[in-house]
Parts: sequence; structure tokens; C-alpha cells
Amino acid sequence: MSSGTTPVDAGVDARWLARTIELATENVANGGGPFGALIVRDGELVAEGQNRVTANLDPTAHAEVTAIRAACQVVGDFSLAGATLYTSCEPCPLCLSAALWARVDRVVFAADRDDAARGGFDDREFYELFARDRSTWDVSIESIRPDDAAAPFDAWLATSGRTDY
Repeated sequence: MSSGTTPVDAGVDARWLARTIELATENVANGGGPFGALIVRDGELVAEGQNRVTANLDPTAHAEVTAIRAACQVVGDFSLAGATLYTSCEPCPLCLSAALWARVDRVVFAADRDDAARGGFDDREFYELFARDRSTWDVSIESIRPDDAAAPFDAWLATSGRTDY
């Protein structure tokens, strides 16, 4: 059972994963990275995505992110609640965070982080980085807090017609 209510059908999962692998392989043939993803809701394909990092010169254009962006446009909402993200490889921290923000119900992947590392995409460094104290990071993360630092959040909270997310 997934999410406590929906039965998981391994055959259905295998079919969707096969498509993500096909997308990833096609993307490699077209000069892109070896990643493909799709969003499925209520048994129907909502959107597909391929890694577009080098093609779009966008380090956030991972297959999962492009699929999530496309799916949100299709459904007309930033929430993909009730959907499953299928991906050809275990999501990196960026993609996993995007899936969480999109509120997908399930993430199903084929290859894992070890397969990705073998291909030169070693996400373990990021997973390990997040577990360490920020003072040990190679990139400096600094908080400089002016007096009005919270002003955008005050404005947000004072807006009655806001769309909460």
C-alpha cells in the first residue's frame, strides 16, 4: 500500500519506469544527461521531463524538476497532491526537495545513487554535505540580518488574499 490507501501495482510501476528509462536514454542520444522523469495522477500521464541542464544552461533543469514544472502547468496548480513522480534514477536532494514542495504522494525510481555515481553523477557529496555543520562547507553560507529582514513575511501575513502553500 502507498500512502495507506492506494494499492501499489508493480506492473504499472514497471511500465512507467520503463518510460522514464526510455526518456533518459533518448536524452543521452540527443546530447543531454541520462535522466528521465514523469508525473502520473489517477493512472494517467500528466507530464514528462528530461534532463535539460546543459541544453538550457540551467543547473536546476533536472528531469524531475522539468517534469514537475510541466505537470504543474498542465494541472494549473503548484500542488501535485495525488500524483506519483516516476524517475529513471534516485532523485538528488534538489529533485527530492522539488517533489516534496510539489506535494507528490509517491516517488518511484529505477537506478540508484550508486548507478549515478558510476556515471559521474555522485550525489552522495550533497547528501553528506547536508548532514555536516555549515561551517565545514566549501561554500560560505552567511546570514546578514538588516532591521527589515522579516518585512516580506510581515507583508505576506498581512495579505488576506494570499495563496498559502
